[in-house]
Amino acid sequence: MNTSLIGFLPLLFAFIYGSGFVGAKYALPYSDPLSFLSLRFALAAGVIALIALTRGAFFPRGRALAHVMTAGALTSGVFSIGSFMAIYYGISPALSALVISLQPIVVGLAARKLLGERLSIMNWAGLTLGLVGVALVLWARIHFDGLGLAAVLMAFLGLLGVSVGNLYQKKFCADMDVFAGGAIQSATAGLLTFVLSLLWGTHFVHWAPELVGSLLYMALGVSVGALSLLFVMIKRDQVTKVASIYYLVPVFAALASFLVFGQTLDRPMIVGMLVVSAGVWLARRA
Repeated sequence: MNTSLIGFLPLLFAFIYGSGFVGAKYALPYSDPLSFLSLRFALAAGVIALIALTRGAFFPRGRALAHVMTAGALTSGVFSIGSFMAIYYGISPALSALVISLQPIVVGLAARKLLGERLSIMNWAGLTLGLVGVALVLWARIHFDGLGLAAVLMAFLGLLGVSVGNLYQKKFCADMDVFAGGAIQSATAGLLTFVLSLLWGTHFVHWAPELVGSLLYMALGVSVGALSLLFVMIKRDQVTKVASIYYLVPVFAALASFLVFGQTLDRPMIVGMLVVSAGVWLARRA
């Protein structure tokens, strides 16, 4: 892959992933979280599997298959369930995003012991600076109205899923085919959310245009596009440096909200975006 294109992947991933929060905002009034996630992952799994079959990709078996399914259940399933259910239970999207922004720190601490990855003082300074920048970007939109224990637990469940999932992906699935493995992981996440939706018992889907548009974007743009980029980056780079890219997700989510919903960009948010950019640059330096 061209070197300049590889350098562009983090920005493309953050843009698609961040704008996905806008798509989710359109969907939730027309569907419960678990039903929406089940539909999203089922559609994504079908599309990615078709791409994999067209390319003649090798589908993993045995122990490799189990590793791929476990990584998918964590990175896609548990993360999405925690994030969506936290918002459903009343946590503000901004506060949920701030909790998820702890992921680079969590991964950085765990990666040294589990993967032998070492970061310099400059890299750690970048991770810290990025977290401060995210707090500045989100601070004005964070509120604690109606915040309950269930919402907080779901937010941290999402953090646990994406952190452990990225580490597991790097350790056991770094060499998987992006499309064959991606199809299996989306199918695994879809099965997980579907079973939980049946156990939860509160599910509804109203097929409004907003739901269809959001479903297509979240399935094709995020699950197919963004997650495929994530797998490529994890395969090629240290997982901690990949994790630092998550700091850019709230930045692009704020920009997307500004463009789509007309939400204002005040001075602290703009300063925070610059701080995040500097932090990610430092965290990803060799």
